[in-house]
Amino acid sequence: MNDTKKNIDLSIVPDQEINTKEIFGIECPFKVCGFKSKNDHVPIIDKDYKFDPETTRAILAGFADNRRVIIQGYHGTGKSTHIEQVAARLNWSCVRINLDSHISRIDLIGKDSIVIRDGKQITEFQEGMLPWAYQNPVALVFDEYDAGRPDVMFVIQRILESDSKLTLLDQSRIINPNRFFRLFATANTVGLGDTSGLYPGTQQINQGQMDRWNIVTTLNYLNNIEEEGIVLSKNKKLNNKEGKEIIRCMVSTADLTRSGFINGDISTVMSPRTVITWAENYLLFNDIEYSFKLAFLNRCDELERSIIEEYYQRSFGIDLSDAKVVNVGE
Repeated sequence: MNDTKKNIDLSIVPDQEINTKEIFGIECPFKVCGFKSKNDHVPIIDKDYKFDPETTRAILAGFADNRRVIIQGYHGTGKSTHIEQVAARLNWSCVRINLDSHISRIDLIGKDSIVIRDGKQITEFQEGMLPWAYQNPVALVFDEYDAGRPDVMFVIQRILESDSKLTLLDQSRIINPNRFFRLFATANTVGLGDTSGLYPGTQQINQGQMDRWNIVTTLNYLNNIEEEGIVLSKNKKLNNKEGKEIIRCMVSTADLTRSGFINGDISTVMSPRTVITWAENYLLFNDIEYSFKLAFLNRCDELERSIIEEYYQRSFGIDLSDAKVVNVGE
């Protein structure tokens, strides 16, 4: 077993009741428990993370009552990070798997490998991530769920029932789930395929499988004021009048790219993470235009850059080509 799949003490159970009002800013009608101790699989807490109340409540229900939760939304809204940050505060082990086209059934289940035992080569079955997670108190997150291959999706369907068993046909073995195994997924669509053309590679999901997800929730982008607060919390040197105005214009530019993306005008969108990177670059280079190019514009389609430059102009009130270095006081 490699370092990614270190053994977890199976005797550990959720032993600490969580005050959801204090930690997440929301009240839940159900009891939420977490672990007192943490291990290497528990995500690192981002103290400045902003929780969406509706999404947080859905994720907490997944942890508290073993509900299968899928989060739908545009990319860059922080769907996977949201799950990780909830898990971090519960001290719950969390592992993410991106279901891109390269992930196969063998990758998930495992395969026979040649290993050395007592100086001899033998064939031994090496478990994949799915059987390992299934037998441990782990929150397994499938990213890009609607981009998974059909053979992979049918493997996942076996474990969507909360009391189901995972059958390894190659091993003639049946695996019972750990009581505190939890399953989550994120998707850009809700299993209906992509008719907008925004997400090539996504596909329709068997509706019998979608019915097995207990909770489906949607996470959208933050409003501008909330996003400005997050960017500022990550770049405290901009916490002055000039800096706040620059962040306001940065977030406004990002908001325009999202509207343009949704309307099909551009194919690349600025996520909150990109805005934070833009602000960090600005503090490093002290040049708004140059830092914008490094953080976002240079990775956009050349045919779309004039549109994005217009977004910049509308937000900052200047042409991108005319942008000058703007000093921000310490």
